[in-house]
Amino acid sequence: MCGIAGIFKFNGDPTDLATIKAMSDAIAHRGPDGEGYFVEESIALGHKRLAIIDITSTGDQPMTSGNGQWVIVFNGCIYNFKSLRKDLEKLGHEFKGTSDTEVITEGLAEHGPSFFKELDGMFAIAAWNKKEKKLYLSRDRFAIKPLYYWFSDKELVFASEIKAILKYPGYKMELDYRALNEYFSFQNIFRYITFFKGINMLPAANTIELTRDSRHILHESWWDYDFTEPDNSLSFEDAVQETKRLLENAVQRQMVADVPVGSYLSGGMDSGSLTALASQHVSRLSTFTAGFELSNVDGPEATFDERMDAELVANHFKTEHYEQVINAGDLRWSLPRVVWHIEDLKVGMSYPNYYISRLASKFVKVCLQGTGGDELYGGYPWRYYRVFKSLNQNEFFDNYYGFWQRLVPDNEKIQLFQSSVFKEIDIAKPREIFERVFTFNKKLKYNTPEEHIQNSLYFEIKTFLPGLLLVGDKLSMANGLEERFPFLDNEMIEFAQKIPVKYKLGNLEKMKQFDENEFQKKQKVYQEYDDGKNVLRMAVKDILPDKIINRKKQGFSAPDESWYRGENASYVKELLFDKNAAYQEFIDPKYVRAKVDEHINDRINHRLMLWSFMNFEWWCKLFLNGESFE
Repeated sequence: MCGIAGIFKFNGDPTDLATIKAMSDAIAHRGPDGEGYFVEESIALGHKRLAIIDITSTGDQPMTSGNGQWVIVFNGCIYNFKSLRKDLEKLGHEFKGTSDTEVITEGLAEHGPSFFKELDGMFAIAAWNKKEKKLYLSRDRFAIKPLYYWFSDKELVFASEIKAILKYPGYKMELDYRALNEYFSFQNIFRYITFFKGINMLPAANTIELTRDSRHILHESWWDYDFTEPDNSLSFEDAVQETKRLLENAVQRQMVADVPVGSYLSGGMDSGSLTALASQHVSRLSTFTAGFELSNVDGPEATFDERMDAELVANHFKTEHYEQVINAGDLRWSLPRVVWHIEDLKVGMSYPNYYISRLASKFVKVCLQGTGGDELYGGYPWRYYRVFKSLNQNEFFDNYYGFWQRLVPDNEKIQLFQSSVFKEIDIAKPREIFERVFTFNKKLKYNTPEEHIQNSLYFEIKTFLPGLLLVGDKLSMANGLEERFPFLDNEMIEFAQKIPVKYKLGNLEKMKQFDENEFQKKQKVYQEYDDGKNVLRMAVKDILPDKIINRKKQGFSAPDESWYRGENASYVKELLFDKNAAYQEFIDPKYVRAKVDEHINDRINHRLMLWSFMNFEWWCKLFLNGESFE
């Protein structure tokens, strides 16, 4: 796990060590254990190392293949590297160390860039072919490890984080209005653009080739999710047993490290099952939980502290357990740091992730994380049941688009944006982008409830999950910590896609019989059916306490609805009502003030919107105005 950076000049001009070093230093937090550089003519590669596997010098990067033809820098972890190494040794390759990086270099020497498709793990890789003078950039199939690039007619500049590209002298900082429009629609960016104009993200499961003649970049995915061909001959019991077997194997694979490995423990089924299985491989597993101080919180948020359930699991498996209590005042200190590290704003309230990764980093270098279980096994049934009775594709799009406009509806954009911004945006674009997620996959159909749910799973794993993973990567690496995701295992995902929807959602058949018109409060009905991940629940029921198996789903979120009305109301106003607030160049402060007043006066819950306004204000301060939070 590391940070990488690079420069490739198409016109043949030489690169220099000072520039690539400045870029790498900007992401030094990703790799506190070492650094390395390769500078040769028009190519420069930089690397900051977090030593996890083969922590000796034989694991240092940039690394050159045994035949001298390939030089790579690599961020991530390859879980099947030992089996790939055995195959390469049979073909005559010799190895100096024991790192997964060396397996990549020798795999490239033997197979070329097609070898990237054989990797089971998370990765962002830059590989320079010295003989052919070609640069390859590749990213893992699940979009776990980030890789950004800026492409001009003269050069390609890339890095694990945007702040490294900002150090390149040729890049001029400017806000991309397209990304701003998309973010304030979805609290996410579905395309591969960023807030930083001209800087894009390499899509998942993509390998691009660049030469001195390159004048454009073509994204061509070599893998995609596919829920459209469930195995209807599969019995429920067989699905349960195979899920259990694959999860056990995935956890064992992802425990590989030459440094301590721990696990987050929320008190829920996903992290609990990972803790249960990981504790079989570590005599005293370290586990980490973040809770919330709730003395001034009421309503549904009064249940947000998961420490008691986490302690139950920790005690059951005799882990070495650590907890941190987050209070309302922790937002003020952490928010600018969170924005600085995330850079490209994504999804909801994430500052608790920053605190829990900071806690874990004091004791371990690797932490297992339960992300992915919900998206694979149907963990959000109240979302799917909104659309599963849609009559056709257009009705499905209408219903789901309305739900995923998490922040500002399109008809309010004219009030949200300053006139100079509004005239530059395409108000119809978010709906087009939303539909394109689906229409890009020609296999999707829209005829049955099962197909609508399959489409929902596809959409969320292509959009919502990458946002979660990006936030997780940035905030864990901010603290020099590597997160791993056993649910995002190649074999695990291939099988999960084949499990019929009826095995994932326990009340699907009952919901088919309901007449929604009989219910005065449809939202309440959706929330009552917390029946997702049924097959996964049965797969792990024998290894977890009953209370955890039967526990209602609880997301990892601070009680910000209450805190924004109470203890943090003054901070919200201080930041957003400031007459010199930086966001006002782009967003109308009258709209912001109206939404803040509605929330604080307990009329409408705008917690997501207020979080996004505060994030954007700090983004403008840090990246446009060059302010500091120290």
